[in-house]
Amino acid sequence: VPLVESGGGLVQPGGSLKLSCAASGFAVNSIDMSWHRQAPGKERELVARIKKFDEETDYAADVLGRFTISRDNARNTVDLQMNRLKPEDTAVYYCARGAFIYDIWGQGTQVTVSS
Repeated sequence: VPLVESGGGLVQPGGSLKLSCAASGFAVNSIDMSWHRQAPGKERELVARIKKFDEETDYAADVLGRFTISRDNARNTVDLQMNRLKPEDTAVYYCARGAFIYDIWGQGTQVTVSS
């Protein structure tokens, strides 16, 4: 399986989680990568992306300042550090290969923010 997400779970509002996306068959530092999420009844949306050449990152407006996307080249993962979580962050989170066009998706990991 080329992309496998982990790190999801149940967390209280205001808490933190770190998601990891482990890649196999390619190096995460060789290509753009992104995180997305899909809440019940909603379309999948881009959360964050990190570009290959300049490490430029982009974030959805409602996660800017709370979430951080990064690469761990030693582990060949793309991570999403999520802080100050809100109930509206509840969703299945997916990583994908690509920043604008996505050719490989992970299976997703559930994040639930609830007291």
